[in-house]
Amino acid sequence: MNLTLYVWRQPGPAAPGRMERYEAADINPDSSFLEMLDVLNERLAEMGEDRIAFDHDCREGICGMCGFMINGEAHGPRRGTTVCQLHMRHFRDGDVLHLEPWRARAFPVVKDLMVDRRAFDRVIQAGGFISVSTGSAPEANLMPVPKRIADRAFEAAECIGCGACVAQCPNAAAQLFTAAKVSHLGLAGDGRGDGAGGFRLLHQPRRVPGGLPEGDLDRFHRAPEPRLPEGPGGRRRARAARRGGERGMMEGLALREGMP
Repeated sequence: MNLTLYVWRQPGPAAPGRMERYEAADINPDSSFLEMLDVLNERLAEMGEDRIAFDHDCREGICGMCGFMINGEAHGPRRGTTVCQLHMRHFRDGDVLHLEPWRARAFPVVKDLMVDRRAFDRVIQAGGFISVSTGSAPEANLMPVPKRIADRAFEAAECIGCGACVAQCPNAAAQLFTAAKVSHLGLAGDGRGDGAGGFRLLHQPRRVPGGLPEGDLDRFHRAPEPRLPEGPGGRRRARAARRGGERGMMEGLALREGMP
C-alpha cells in the first residue's frame, strides 16, 4: 500500500518546526505503524536525510513510551490501541496521514514526534512515595492485599502513562493520569485501600503544601470534564478525577495553566 505522510519536523526544543511531506510506498499492510516509520527512516537514511525521531521501546502496547497524533487523534483511529500496536491494515491505500507530537504545555517537544513527559514523573513524585525499607525488594506475599482491592488497583494500573489523555483533552488536563496513579499506588501499597500504603493522598498539607510549588513548570490545565477514555478502567478513572476535584485530592496537580 502507498501512503502520503505529513510529518512534524522540529530539530530541537527551541527551533521552529514545520510539516514535511513524505511518500511511504510499498508498505506491508501487516506491519505496525512504527514499522512503517522504520521503513521510511531507512529510505531517508539511504538518501542522506535526517531520520524522523519518535519515542518507542517495548512495541507491545505496555511501556507507554510511544505516542503521537495521527490525523488529530492520539495513537490513531483504533480505540484502546497504542500506535505501536496500530497496524497498517487499518488504513486504506492512498490515505493521507498527518503526524504530530503531543500538543501540551507540559510536554515540550524534544525532536520531531518526541516529547518530554517527565512532568508525569514529577506528578508521581509530588504524591510522595514513602518507604524506610532498605536492601533488596521484599517478598510480595509478605504484604497480603485483598483481591477486591488488588482488582481495583490493577484496573487503575491500566493507565500506562503514555500521555494520550493530556494530548487528546482540549484543555490538556492531567486529571485522568493523576487519578489513575492515586488509585493504583494508593490502593496497592499495603492493601488497606486508604491511600496510606506509600502513595499519600495528594491534598495532605504535610506532603504537598498548597499543591505543587508556584514556580513549577509542569502546568496542566484543570479541566472541568476530562476526556473520557475507553473501557471500564477509563470510566473509573474519569469518575475518580471528577470526585477528586471536589475532595481536593487533585489540588496542585491538575493545575490552572494550560495551553496558551
